[in-house]
Amino acid sequence: MYTGRMSTEERLIRSTRELLWERGYVGTSPRAILERAGVGQGSMYHHFKGKPDLALAAIRRTAEELRAEVEAVLTGPGTPYERIEGYLRRERDVLRGCPVGRLTMDPDIVASDALRAPVDETLDAIRERLAGIVEEGKEQGEFPSSLDGEEIAAAILATVQGGYVLARASGSPGAFDAGVRGLLALLAPHRPA
Repeated sequence: MYTGRMSTEERLIRSTRELLWERGYVGTSPRAILERAGVGQGSMYHHFKGKPDLALAAIRRTAEELRAEVEAVLTGPGTPYERIEGYLRRERDVLRGCPVGRLTMDPDIVASDALRAPVDETLDAIRERLAGIVEEGKEQGEFPSSLDGEEIAAAILATVQGGYVLARASGSPGAFDAGVRGLLALLAPHRPA
């Protein structure tokens, strides 16, 4: 339950975000949202047109927060390798999975252009940012010039998202951690001979 200081609209969005992460779109019923938010049925329809509208607001908020967290790590201090390492090793709830990445496995979200858009935009933004950092590392001689920034960025993102899947399947964050260590070993700064 949420405190009385939080607005009804905010409680609805937060409840929906949590439920989407836990249960997916189909499993997130309006009744479950209302119960978790501790509000009456009229409250939802006062602030939102219905479940799709509320889900979109929740997905957008989740996407915005993830982008901000990732951007803070990737624009922080350090070499390109250190910033990529920071992104890969940042604190996350590995066994719950990525709150944005998990949405890509939800057929109802994938089938909706509106609900899928914030997910696509977020993953694209992270990939673009990573590609820029790889290119920066190439310019500084930290990474081999033969690397393709876009391809390496896709591999980094795939390692993270795939690592979540492997960790959830095994019930242990060890699989995620192994993928991160392996990728970092492959990306270890280039030392000219």
